[in-house]
Amino acid sequence: MTTRQRPAQTLNRRTFLRTASAAFAATGTRTIFGGAPAIIGSDAARPSTTFGATAGDVDVDRAIIWSRTDRPSRLVVEYSTTESFVQTHRIVGPAALEATDFTARIDLTSLPANQRIFYRVLFQSLSDLSVWSEPTIGSFTTAARSIQTARDVTIAWTADTVGQGWGINPEMGGMRLYQAMHEVGADVFIHAGDTIYADAPLAAEMKLDDGQLWRNVVTPEKSKVAETLDEFRGNHRYNFLDEHVRRFNASISQFVIWDDHEVLNNWYPTEILGPDMPHTEHSVALLAARAKRAFQEYTPMRFEPADPERIYRATRFGPLVEIFGFDMRSYRGPNSTNRQTVLSDQSAILGSSQLAWLKRRLLASTATWKIIASDMPLSLTVVDGPLFEAVANGDHGAPLGRELEIASLLRFLRDQRIRNVVFVTGDVHYCAAHHYDPSRASFTDFHPFWEFVAGPAHAGTFGPAALDRTFGPEVKFIGIPPGMKQNRPPSDGFQFFGTLSASANTRALTVRLRNLEGKELYKIELPAERT
Repeated sequence: MTTRQRPAQTLNRRTFLRTASAAFAATGTRTIFGGAPAIIGSDAARPSTTFGATAGDVDVDRAIIWSRTDRPSRLVVEYSTTESFVQTHRIVGPAALEATDFTARIDLTSLPANQRIFYRVLFQSLSDLSVWSEPTIGSFTTAARSIQTARDVTIAWTADTVGQGWGINPEMGGMRLYQAMHEVGADVFIHAGDTIYADAPLAAEMKLDDGQLWRNVVTPEKSKVAETLDEFRGNHRYNFLDEHVRRFNASISQFVIWDDHEVLNNWYPTEILGPDMPHTEHSVALLAARAKRAFQEYTPMRFEPADPERIYRATRFGPLVEIFGFDMRSYRGPNSTNRQTVLSDQSAILGSSQLAWLKRRLLASTATWKIIASDMPLSLTVVDGPLFEAVANGDHGAPLGRELEIASLLRFLRDQRIRNVVFVTGDVHYCAAHHYDPSRASFTDFHPFWEFVAGPAHAGTFGPAALDRTFGPEVKFIGIPPGMKQNRPPSDGFQFFGTLSASANTRALTVRLRNLEGKELYKIELPAERT
């Protein structure tokens, strides 16, 4: 297939997973690796691939392939442009060792553009080189190189997984929202943060309002707040126990950022925990360092060579879409009354280096749509006791505190005539659509834009939160009923995700908010503006 041909859109991914596994079994590994693995009498002797595999940070010709095993092994990835794997490319990757909790990744390069890529992951035992894992199979799509070859692009997003004590309950179908997202068949998935709840231990049972019991799968690491590196890792491992998560991961490329619950509710870097907390380690800086290590080990993200701990980044998914990911945790000042009058370390939420990078990258972007994945909403008032946790401070007036950085960004977008910027976010555990307009705002130096909220993916449902009017937001849609009881379980159905579909024909962006069943709750088509 040449780059001018469009990849098939009718691929049944469940069929692909079955046929690709069968093809691998039929061809054996002799022609692939130059020698067949030993005949293993017990699966226990093989390296495990039960965690599946996934792709991440995909663009025109690159992709990260991630997987995990259970013992010292070498990661090997084969990929093909056909699901039959008739012709393959083999990449021998790094060893998966104890230092990374047996996770490993390969950065595939020189991939064909605008193409469905099929891959299979194997691990070769380092104790016995003749012993191989079973293959685990996945696929993803690379972006088009030019507008002439562009096709429609769909992005799904959500946030908030395994929160408020709602874990994997096989009796109620597990993490069903991931199956709904799988059936949509998007090209890219943005997880907008709270990928785990390291501070939310799971009980074996929780009583529902109707008297039924919610029964969680519980692991040792999910039985207490995470403090050690292995406890943070165990929170990530937990999510892979769900079959819907593994199936979804294998069908898509991911772009993942973090928020607070990867470490601790409402954390900031200089925080010291008080004696009332259930932690024995009170330095949040140390907890966050361990949590970031685990997050990066378990996320299919591409590391920045000059700053390997950096989470904020961008990826250009062809001429229609570029995705920019915030990190509103690593560089923020303390939670406060959020009324500072000047930008400083105390009023920061992005930090000066991240904000400068974002402006440069947005200015250089030639993509029609610039999608900013923000781990927190811009104008919903999120409190931390008497203090403020997110951007907004609730006073509706001129920008103060953390609002100052957002005002600087919005003014920059207006002055540089950077159009077609859309924010997607989570954090607040319900779905909503917000339109921002200077005609309604206290701060008016910006061009109108949209922010869309989705989640939870599998956590308690809350809301709604109050809007701060500094940037002129207006609620256009909200996906929960008035007066809803807080912390509704996933079984109540109020779990949400969104999709963004960019048209290669019209350049318009169609936004949909969807529920646990994938049903469309809200839809709007945004025409592309000329800069």
